[in-house]
Amino acid sequence: MNVSAVNVSQLGDVLVRVLPVLVFFVAITVVAEIADAAGVFDVAGHWATRAGRHRTPLLWLLFVLVAVACTVVLSLDTTAVLLTPVGLAIAAQLNISPVPFALTTLWIANTASLLLPVSNLTNLLALNHFALLGVGHAGYVRLAALPAVGAVVGTVVVLAVLHRRELGGRYLPDAPPDPHDQVLLRVAGAVCLAVGPLFAVGLSPAWVSSIAAGVLVAAAWARDRDLVRDLKVPWRMALAVAALFVVIDAALQVGLQPALASLAGQGTTSVDLVRVAGVGALAANTVNNLPAYIALESVTSDAPSRLMALLIGVNVAPLVTPWASLATLLWAQRCRARGIHISIGALAVQGLLCAVAAAGLALAALAVAS
Repeated sequence: MNVSAVNVSQLGDVLVRVLPVLVFFVAITVVAEIADAAGVFDVAGHWATRAGRHRTPLLWLLFVLVAVACTVVLSLDTTAVLLTPVGLAIAAQLNISPVPFALTTLWIANTASLLLPVSNLTNLLALNHFALLGVGHAGYVRLAALPAVGAVVGTVVVLAVLHRRELGGRYLPDAPPDPHDQVLLRVAGAVCLAVGPLFAVGLSPAWVSSIAAGVLVAAAWARDRDLVRDLKVPWRMALAVAALFVVIDAALQVGLQPALASLAGQGTTSVDLVRVAGVGALAANTVNNLPAYIALESVTSDAPSRLMALLIGVNVAPLVTPWASLATLLWAQRCRARGIHISIGALAVQGLLCAVAAAGLALAALAVAS
C-alpha cells in the first residue's frame, strides 16, 4: 500500500472517530440555545435567589449547584455561555459583588466537567480508549465520580476563602422574574431534565442530543419561528475542531509522539499520575485543552487511571491563561459584554490556586478510586 493510501485511510479513521463528537457538540449547543431563549436558565437563577432566603452565602452555594448541574449535563461551554450572564444579572439586580459569580461560572465550568462523558468533549474522545481498556460507560462514571467530587470541592473551598468578604452578608429584594412562553419553557425544562439521566445510563450522546435538539426545534418552531431562524449553530467551530484533529494526527505521525511519551512517563503510581496530570495541565494552559488532550491521549491511554489523570489535567487545571479552554474564551466575551473586567494577572494567580487545589483533590481521589 502506498503512502497516500495509508494517509487517506488514517484520515478516514480520524473523521469517523470525531463525527459523533461533533454531532453531539452541535446538537447540545442547539439544546442549550433554545433552553436559554425559553427561559430555563433564567428561571433557575431566579429559583436560586428565592431559595437563598436573602443570605448571600446560601444564594452563592445554590448558584454553584446550578452551575455544576449545567456543566455535568450540558457541558462546560454551556455553563460559560449561558450561566455567566445569569450570575452577573443576579449580582447586579441584588446589588452584590459580581466577581464571585463570574469566577464561579468560569471555574466550575472547567472543574465540574469530569463526571459524565458529555460534560466535556475531551471525555467523549476518551471513551473510545476507555472501551479498548475494558472500561465502558458505567466504568468511566465510577472511575470519574470521586475525582469529580474532589475537583468541585476544591473549587468551592478556594472561591469561599478568596471571596469570603464579597460572599458575606445579606441581599434585599429577590430578582424579578422575566416573562416567558410557559409552554416552551416547560418543554425545554423537561428536555433538559431528561437528557442528564439518558446520558448517565450510557445511551449514545450523539443520538440523545440529536433527538433532544429535534424536539426543541419542533417546539420552538410551533411557538416562535423567529427563535429557530435566529439560532446560532456553531458549524464553523465544528469544522475547526475536525481540522484540528487532522493536524494533531499528522504531527503525531511525523515525530511528536516520542517526545510526548518521554514527558508523560510510564506507570500508575501516585507520582506517575501527578506527572501525567501536570503535563496535561501545562499543555492545556500553554496551547488549549482540546489540542493538549488530542496530542497526549496516545501516550497515556495504556491504563484507565493514566487516562483519567490526563483528563484531570486538561479539564480541571486549565484556569491560568485566558486561552486555556474554549469555555474561558466564551466566558470572557460574556463578562466584557456586561462590563465586568478581571485583570489577566489576578485571573492567573487565583486560577493557579484553584487549579492546584481542585486538581490536587481530584488526583488524591483518583488514587483512592483506582
